[in-house]
Amino acid sequence: MPRIDPVAPLKPSETLFELGFEKMGKKQNKEQVPPISSSEQLLQKPPTGGKVIKKPCGDCGPKHKTFPSLETAIKAIDLKELQEQMDKSQDLFPGNPSVWVKDLAGYLNYKLQAPESDPTLSQFSYDYPYSLASKDLKNIIKSLLGKASESLEHFFDHCIYTMLREQDKTAGESLHGYRICVQAILAENPKIATMNLGKYLEMLRSQYNKPIKCLSIMWALGQAGTDLAEGLKVWLNIMLPVLGIKTLSAFAISYLDRLLMMHSNLSKGFGTIGPKDFFPLLDFAYMPNNSLSSNLQDQLRQLYPKLKLLALGAKPESALHTYFPSFLSRATPNCPPDMKKELLRCMVECLTTDSNSFSVWRQLYTKHLPQSSLLLNHLLETWDNIPVKVQKSLQETVRSFKVTNEELSVKGALNSQEISACNSACSNILQKLRGGGFPWFRLLLVLMTFAAGFVLHDIRVHGSFNASSSAHILQQSGLISISEQAWNKVSYYSRQGYSWVETNTPHYYSEAVTMFGPSLELGWRKLSESAVYIKENLSYHVSWIIENVPKFAQWLHSNLPDTVFHVVEYIKELLLFVHQNYILPIVEYMKIMILHWWRQFVNSCEGEINWDCMKKHFVYTTHVTWGYLQNTTTAIKNWAAAVIASY
Repeated sequence: MPRIDPVAPLKPSETLFELGFEKMGKKQNKEQVPPISSSEQLLQKPPTGGKVIKKPCGDCGPKHKTFPSLETAIKAIDLKELQEQMDKSQDLFPGNPSVWVKDLAGYLNYKLQAPESDPTLSQFSYDYPYSLASKDLKNIIKSLLGKASESLEHFFDHCIYTMLREQDKTAGESLHGYRICVQAILAENPKIATMNLGKYLEMLRSQYNKPIKCLSIMWALGQAGTDLAEGLKVWLNIMLPVLGIKTLSAFAISYLDRLLMMHSNLSKGFGTIGPKDFFPLLDFAYMPNNSLSSNLQDQLRQLYPKLKLLALGAKPESALHTYFPSFLSRATPNCPPDMKKELLRCMVECLTTDSNSFSVWRQLYTKHLPQSSLLLNHLLETWDNIPVKVQKSLQETVRSFKVTNEELSVKGALNSQEISACNSACSNILQKLRGGGFPWFRLLLVLMTFAAGFVLHDIRVHGSFNASSSAHILQQSGLISISEQAWNKVSYYSRQGYSWVETNTPHYYSEAVTMFGPSLELGWRKLSESAVYIKENLSYHVSWIIENVPKFAQWLHSNLPDTVFHVVEYIKELLLFVHQNYILPIVEYMKIMILHWWRQFVNSCEGEINWDCMKKHFVYTTHVTWGYLQNTTTAIKNWAAAVIASY
């Protein structure tokens, strides 16, 4: 009978898979159990014979099978075998769930050997390669992750470190299995990626000279983007700090674009972006000659409106004043045009939306005179677009600026030129506030009062209306005869109508009551019952509508395409163009014509305007106007008669 040498005890391994399943014959690596020495090669006895055979070593087992595509590799996975291996791992290590999930990752990565693409998988959908897994495979993965819920953070770190370690090797394995595990973890628990972002940022900074590793870290953490808030945290804490690195900037911008495109409801990300995060984004988007290429800067500028909406949150009326100081400090006279335009637009939005911005501006005024002068002049240029309520709030602020300017001038401040520019802008704004719009209503009221006073004075001087000059003018113009004819006709038909109503109303009323009374009573009763029913049944719906309409308006504002806002801006610019190039010249022309007419009027009165001259001109104007109206009426009447006759 052959002799069997005793076997030395095996050193415990981290995972069962790392020891090597018999069916797979996987090689031992440095991180797992030390290689089995020659003394540990077992001589096994066959079950039915006396021959002795040697157990084949791991190096002599089957090699990795590489598939032409990842889809083919996933379809080739034997789910029954996978479940058996996972059950075996749980049986051998019942109290160590971290071993189970590591076995899962090792098994999947071993089986899914297929050609690798770029580390960011940019040409695929956001959930690739996890989206290729079948429903049964996903259920196995989810079930095991659910059992190891307390070890998922450690397992997530394990997957990332293993991916980086494989990328250090010259001919390392493909990483599809670890990528699938990362996506499976974060699909259900996206907060795991954001628990320790500082650690990953340090890891990223230590790998700047290895862009493939950096992109792998960014991709893995970016899978938390299934939740908008967590995805934004990853972008702000991991990708924004490396936005100036050429090899990483393109992925950072494309990830942000995809993240905001995935989540149409931006309200879920409110509160994630604060002022300290927003202003670096503003600088990257609008400052020229920064570390971003022009193409990437344009892409970021297109995303900027959504980022601004996320930064201001659900209640911009209570948050904008915290952004105003940084807007103001950046708006220097030498600021680039695009940046200056955006800063001025944002500051006007702060003043119109959050009234606390005025008090913040007053506190910062003396330290930001050039910026304040720029903003004041912009308010003057866009005065017609500023709401009246804001204009009134601005009045108090500008007056305080005037007082401050006088105090600075008395003290003999060095920046006298800046003070003078601010003082001039303040004076122009106060003049605008005092002037207001053209008082058409007051003018009409004055004219009516003047006309009434003129007629009363005329009647008093001449003793009666018939003897007055007003009656004489009206008589000559034909207005009195027309008025008398109209009054006679109105009086006649009024009397006829009143007589008919007085005679026939009782009869028709009794007939109507007899015929429609029962139906009207029934209808009124039904209407009352319907009103009570509607009130009882619609009260809930009305309250629901009142509660959800603001949410819908907010959703509509956040999801409205940017093209709509561009169209509104174009319409606003068109109206401004029409106002400046057509309406203002017409008004100016009318002013010139009125002035010219007045001079002719004064000259016709021989330089002295008296009552006789005014009466003469008034009578002449009335005759001309009345003749024009008669001619126009006759022309319209003849035209209508010709049209009717043609039919």
